[in-house]
Amino acid sequence: MSGHSKWATTKHKKAVIDAKRGKIFAKLIKNVEVAARSGGGDPASNPTLYDAIQKAKKNSVPNDNIERAVKRGSGGDGSGAAYQSIMYEGYGPNGVAVLVECLTDNRNRAASEVRTAMTRNGGSMADPGSVAYLFNRKGVVLVPKSDAVADEDTVLMAVLDAGAEEVNDLGESFEVVSEAGDLVAVRSALQAAGIDYDSADLTFLPSVSVPLDADAARRVFKLVDALEDSDDVQNVYANFDVSDDVLAEVG
Repeated sequence: MSGHSKWATTKHKKAVIDAKRGKIFAKLIKNVEVAARSGGGDPASNPTLYDAIQKAKKNSVPNDNIERAVKRGSGGDGSGAAYQSIMYEGYGPNGVAVLVECLTDNRNRAASEVRTAMTRNGGSMADPGSVAYLFNRKGVVLVPKSDAVADEDTVLMAVLDAGAEEVNDLGESFEVVSEAGDLVAVRSALQAAGIDYDSADLTFLPSVSVPLDADAARRVFKLVDALEDSDDVQNVYANFDVSDDVLAEVG
């Protein structure tokens, strides 16, 4: 999955500074609000909220916005929306399996926007369960490379006893993969070792991947972009793999 991970990492870095910055901010703020609602407004006792706040801060979301989201979520001002978490399944070009994770206050709107994005970009909706079995719920921490953290062994030694399964070199960063239940322990182990990280997320990683050439990659990326353009869509997971050469060709 190195190609997919490199694509996702590069895309994320570019997205932070492009014209969609406001939309990305909104999704990060929504994550903070929902985490506060489900586990309380104290990051010290709510690791999901802690990670959501850290991710928002690392993406330059203003502290005032974060604090207001925590207050809304924890009932501090009574203005929070009633968000639902919904997962849609489908297939993209070349039979790529797609999971679309939504966080919405309007189920009908979310379903309509996901279906429209799929059908207009070479995809199709699938029945519940027909795609999800191809993915495993995992914890993923991204660690940027630095003078102090220049090789996989440095990261691996810090997280091995915390339950990390593997450390992958993505070029400019390391990807630490663990079982979902070990994410907090892995993140905490990195902090204890003085190692900074860019993000710590629960995600879905594919068990089987579909290799793509440049033309297919362009079509799949277009579909993912269309899905992510919806305010209700928080994350898109897909089981494609792209080589470094294909990434370079696609640009």
